[in-house]
Amino acid sequence: MFALMQSTRLESLHLSVDPVSGLKAVIAIHNSRLGPALGGCRYLAYPDDESAVEDAIRLAKGMSYKAALAGLAQGGGVAVIVRPVHVENRGALFEAFGRCIDQLDGRYITAIDSGTSVADMDCIAQQTQYVTSTTSAGDPAPHAAMGVFTGIRATAMARLGSDNLEGLRVAIQGLGNVGYALAEQLHAAGAELLVSDIDHGKVQLAMEQLNAHPIANDALLSTPCDILAPCGLGGVLNSHTVAQLRCSAVAGSANNQLSHLDVADQLERRGILYAPDYVINAGGLIYVSLKHRGEELPTITAHLSKISSRLTEVFAHAQAEKRSPARVADELAEKVLYR
Repeated sequence: MFALMQSTRLESLHLSVDPVSGLKAVIAIHNSRLGPALGGCRYLAYPDDESAVEDAIRLAKGMSYKAALAGLAQGGGVAVIVRPVHVENRGALFEAFGRCIDQLDGRYITAIDSGTSVADMDCIAQQTQYVTSTTSAGDPAPHAAMGVFTGIRATAMARLGSDNLEGLRVAIQGLGNVGYALAEQLHAAGAELLVSDIDHGKVQLAMEQLNAHPIANDALLSTPCDILAPCGLGGVLNSHTVAQLRCSAVAGSANNQLSHLDVADQLERRGILYAPDYVINAGGLIYVSLKHRGEELPTITAHLSKISSRLTEVFAHAQAEKRSPARVADELAEKVLYR
């Protein structure tokens, strides 16, 4: 565990249990140089405790890099709650987690993430002020989607020579809150949508509302398209799946899309432009950070628009240096975090 913390430059790791509610939680704080750590709270089943810890550490690092390149006065952190097989009182579990956060006295601020909801954040808020994405703060998903949408336009301009998305074939993997909101924005812009999700109901809804074409989950990555948008869980891009891709660019909302940084080099060799995930998907973090600080929506929207210019900057450096945008983005973020 200490070796993993050192290799990722993690500041601290907090493990909490509450036998009454069944809570088993991990809070990873990666870097607080720019401000208090802010990041989502995941509520997922894990094969073992080590996997939960590794997921928290990996995600926390990504949040640090995301905040740094988004120009936010926030550090990076993430919470992972191991979902038990049976939960008698979900509200009590999240209230217990709220007490854990409060003990950190503001060093970590939590938010909605995979497996959690606004209602869960409301339960946490009964025990601590260090939470956002509550009913009063609002769901960050539409704003996360807005940021990815602007990032896809920047990616299309860099790879295809135009940011006009009309007629562009975009394959969306995962129709969760962000994925579906992104699909709606792409449909409004005239893009042709190819979609997959383990929830057939969401696919059916996209077919009916957005004229989307359903693709089997195991076939989406090898389906010809202009842009692939991974919007589910991470790790979708590895040496095996990248060899199957038939797209010009990858630009989506999922965190930790690359199983390893070397995969970015493989994408580069194949001529597939990669929009670094923590750059393009920063919209949710931007929203929850600025909302928590009391900023109004016009200010937040203006900050979201900067995602496009940051991506364009990363792409320009990558092209000039003949390197992967992922490696360029890492270096730019590390200059901010460790200078």
